[in-house]
Amino acid sequence: MKQFLFVLGMLLAAIPAAAQERKPSHCIAIADASPEFRYIRNASFGKPLEQFTVRLSYVAHASFLLEGPQGFTAVTDYTGFLGDTAFFPTVATMNKAHTTHWTPNPDPRIPHVLPGWAPDGNNPVEHYLELGEVLVRNVPTDIRSGFGTVSEPLANSIFVFEIEGLCIGHLGHLHHDLSDSQIAALGRLDVVMAPVDGGYTLPLPNMIALLKRLRSSVILPMHWFGDFTLQSFVAGMEEEFRVEWRTDSHIEVSLRTLPSEPTVVVLRPAWLRDVDNN
Repeated sequence: MKQFLFVLGMLLAAIPAAAQERKPSHCIAIADASPEFRYIRNASFGKPLEQFTVRLSYVAHASFLLEGPQGFTAVTDYTGFLGDTAFFPTVATMNKAHTTHWTPNPDPRIPHVLPGWAPDGNNPVEHYLELGEVLVRNVPTDIRSGFGTVSEPLANSIFVFEIEGLCIGHLGHLHHDLSDSQIAALGRLDVVMAPVDGGYTLPLPNMIALLKRLRSSVILPMHWFGDFTLQSFVAGMEEEFRVEWRTDSHIEVSLRTLPSEPTVVVLRPAWLRDVDNN
């Protein structure tokens, strides 16, 4: 018995401390669960949030602002400009397929800037950023040429934000169908921000098929070029998904109640603007 305990102790000691202490992904662990969400009254960016609630604001193109009730903020596909505001987020994620998805000069005040590509260009980048109860991680994808060939393998990323019990995914500048292993790595996605232009990113039939497979509770279309593109995407989704057209740029979600069916929520992008709260 003493010999067994000695061997067990040696094995545990051999495991790196980071591996022992790494925060597990609840989105992957319970990917077959059915999360709940609810919409809450409209509110502008920076306003206080109810407990367990996350606000997502569509800023522009592929940039969204995520806000949590404990002060966490993140901007996706950060380009360096957010509007008439002095605001800067806790986390900025970027992808380099096009210059409209990243900046070489991010605001130095941002504590965590996460590029979706490896700096050396040789290996896939892995982000697993733990900030209290929030986890930000990525699933690498390829950058492909206009002819469908791989120009840079694993040089783009889908980012997943695990916050307030929600699993929120941003598909970024997705160029290709996902493999089974990539979908498994994503895990459950309650909310997904999806590029729906159908040209620069994944063709519309492929994107629609992917979203139908993910069956997220809320789908937020992005990266569309005019209402015609948006209407084409919605037309391909409305047989299986409920569609809500919003006139504002933000939505608030929490794990409370599920809609009767997965829902496409169309938001209108708007630059951030500081307001007088007095």
